Amino acid sequence: MLTVFLLLWPVAAALLLHFFKGGAARVVALGAALVELAVAAFAAILSRGNVSGQFDVNYQWVASAGINFHVGMDGLSVLLVLLTAFLVPIIMLAAFRREYENPSTLYALVLFMQTGLVGVFVSLDAFLFYFFWEVALIPIYFIAGVWGGERRVQVTFKFFLYTIIGSLFMLAGFVYLYFQTGPAASGLAQHSSELSAFYNLNLSSSEQSWLFWLIFAAFAVKMPIFPFHTWQPDTYTESPTVATMLLSGIMLKMGVYGVMRWLLPVVPYGVSQWQPLVLILSIIGIVYGAIIAIRQHDIKRLIAYSSFSHVGLMAAGMFSLTQIGLQGAVIQMLAHGVNVVGLFFAADVIERRTGTRNIADLGGLTRRTPLLTVTFLVVLLGSAALPLTSGFVGEFLLLAGVYEYNAWMGAVAGLTVIFAAVYLLRMFQRVMLGPDSSFSATITDLTGAELAVMVPLVVLVFWIGLFPNTFLHISEPAVMQLLNIVKR
Repeated sequence: MLTVFLLLWPVAAALLLHFFKGGAARVVALGAALVELAVAAFAAILSRGNVSGQFDVNYQWVASAGINFHVGMDGLSVLLVLLTAFLVPIIMLAAFRREYENPSTLYALVLFMQTGLVGVFVSLDAFLFYFFWEVALIPIYFIAGVWGGERRVQVTFKFFLYTIIGSLFMLAGFVYLYFQTGPAASGLAQHSSELSAFYNLNLSSSEQSWLFWLIFAAFAVKMPIFPFHTWQPDTYTESPTVATMLLSGIMLKMGVYGVMRWLLPVVPYGVSQWQPLVLILSIIGIVYGAIIAIRQHDIKRLIAYSSFSHVGLMAAGMFSLTQIGLQGAVIQMLAHGVNVVGLFFAADVIERRTGTRNIADLGGLTRRTPLLTVTFLVVLLGSAALPLTSGFVGEFLLLAGVYEYNAWMGAVAGLTVIFAAVYLLRMFQRVMLGPDSSFSATITDLTGAELAVMVPLVVLVFWIGLFPNTFLHISEPAVMQLLNIVKR
């Protein structure tokens, strides 16, 4: 029943927030998120060495149609549930330093979104997966649309339009797959939307070819990969920091997870047919995102393009269809979540203290901010894939997977390491070092509450970098099982 608790606890806490206002609402929300983290950590400990079926709960939902409320966690799911449970309280703490109107509503929406995110990672029924996929979208739409910047309405609408259209394509694909199950196709007594039923379908190569694009559309937009990315930079920039962290740290992982769980094993022939094209698009995104990041003058927008570039490498590693590439995508999802939340928080701290995110207006901030400088540098180096940090492990495995598929593609994808060093280190040098600016003598260092955000992220940067097997051993059985289904 741990899975059901992880789903329902944030909803109960969100409803409870209706009775609290101001600072009390923040404390209750944070307490609820920490309880969720404790349960998720316990589930991760119990899941070590198990392949599948862990914590399964299966109830009839629409019995006459063969649709079930079927949830469960294997090693892949539990790591993403753990990432979600770890980052949500961090994001809440990060929001404490901002004064938001109606804080109880804001934090309730964050908790509702957590339920949607967890639901996506534990659903084992296609229509339940789609339900939670949409549940996760609604809270972030309101968070970005209500508490965002001046252009929040048009930017949020564009984001909503992209994601809802992609989701509808995915739903159409699921409906088609649902009607292919049954006595004639899979020996079942009736149609079923179970994930296992989809895995056992005998679809022709032509069916799988067009089904690939129906299902992949939703995941390509959510990650996003080139050319489905145009909503992302504006949304990340205009959204409040709490929404940007949720989008970049957790929500984009829905797309990566969806590819691994719902695309690769369900339409393997379609994947093999379109694999070269997706790899090319992913590698274009790596290089394009990095080059655009180099040209940015806004810290937050630079980080947004950096995230887009890194996600391109995750997609390329996954579509190499190698064990090392898939494991690299898993560990990089964790590393990217930690790194990007730390980067956006550091950008938010700088903006709150100086009133600007323009790199040209900043400089010499390190003179009075040693704590900010050190913690900012650690997460930045993690994102730049410095050896012994979180980003290095994931990028090494991903590049090895792409190289195993095609040496030339691996070489081009490897440019991400060089480009990341260029735009991230140059940004850090200009903002934190560089010539003194008008803020050099007045800026203040991190407070205790802000250290409570950055220190856990710094610890994770080194933990993932130094002890990656802590996480890889959990995901390996599930990844091997998925790979076996793809290549059978």
